[in-house]
Amino acid sequence: MPSLIGIPGLILILAITLILFGPKKLPEIGKATGQTLKEFKRSTRELTSDESDKTDQSSEALSSNEENRNS
Repeated sequence: MPSLIGIPGLILILAITLILFGPKKLPEIGKATGQTLKEFKRSTRELTSDESDKTDQSSEALSSNEENRNS
């Protein structure tokens, strides 16, 4: 999906952010944003792996139940 903002939009957002917060606060805001994104990605990765584990366990349980019925 192509970006709806584009380069001119990003420049405008950066300029507005610079005006609102000033050059001294910009690194702090960038760091906080980076940490937030890192935590979000970690959480989504954990949720995805948890769901995969549950799916694998369910598949194994179904397989063992089918084997028991066939015996």
